Amino acid sequence: MLSRVAESVFWLNRYIERAENYSRFIDVNHQLSLDLNDDFPNQWMPLVHTTGDAEQFEKKYELATPANVIQFMTFDDENPNSIFNCLSRARENARTIRENISTSMWEVLNEFYLFVKDYRKSYLEKPESRGEGLSVDLSEFLSYVRKNCQSFYGCSDATISHDEVWSFSLLGRFLERADKTTRILDMKYFILLPSIQDVGSTLDLLQWLSLLKSASAHEMYNRNYKRVHPTEIAEFLILDQNFPRSIVFCLQEMEESLEKVSGTKEGLPRNLAQDATTTYLNRLRSENVHSIFDKGLHEYLDDIQIELNRIGAKIVERFFRS
Repeated sequence: MLSRVAESVFWLNRYIERAENYSRFIDVNHQLSLDLNDDFPNQWMPLVHTTGDAEQFEKKYELATPANVIQFMTFDDENPNSIFNCLSRARENARTIRENISTSMWEVLNEFYLFVKDYRKSYLEKPESRGEGLSVDLSEFLSYVRKNCQSFYGCSDATISHDEVWSFSLLGRFLERADKTTRILDMKYFILLPSIQDVGSTLDLLQWLSLLKSASAHEMYNRNYKRVHPTEIAEFLILDQNFPRSIVFCLQEMEESLEKVSGTKEGLPRNLAQDATTTYLNRLRSENVHSIFDKGLHEYLDDIQIELNRIGAKIVERFFRS
């Protein structure tokens, strides 16, 4: 398989996953802001910190108003990670490998991109739609983004061979998903708690619930735990081996995909990308949530992000730069 094709399908799926996560972050943060009153600090700049885009945001905007953050994360063509730019890049990657994906996949993505492009134009031309909160229309738009990302995944699953193209698709998707799960958890560190006396309060509960919803984890969490508690939420989103957005689950999928594209089962030697993924997965499996909190959740999540970046660099070096 050509490294050009592998890289394009890898990044195609990373961008789709990123767009879906951003749409969820924005919408859930809006719902949280509706539940809080004006006595609590602004909930929007922490969202920009969580996604790692604070420096870019501060170059362009003076204030982290809801309207500015929404525009920056959704439609800003100067933000490389905005939903619009993610879809633009996903579409361009898909265009360059049309012969390796199905017509159905291309049609879903192309129609999705064109809708977002038209919506963006309409949104930017209507200042009244960029008020101090999400309009109903924009909230519906964010739901549309999530549903179309999921439609693209479903179409991929059903219409292309589960060969190397498919494995590189999963590799990109789950690497991006693992990174965004760490950032969702870290959101609590940045937003969330105004002061220590709010621990255990209604505000605290609302914030942890919003975190679960940001990861589409609320219902599955409730199947496994009887209460909403920080240690159990961290345990679920980091260590659970069955929930598809937990970090351990994502690494398991990455390990399996790397085995397939590396030809290990056919007798080829393991590579550095495999070794890094397996080593870190085994390390996470040996952890328990109490040891994580003893180290400090924020510091632990920083370490995970560093390891994921290291694994990503080894994937690029092994498969796309050889």
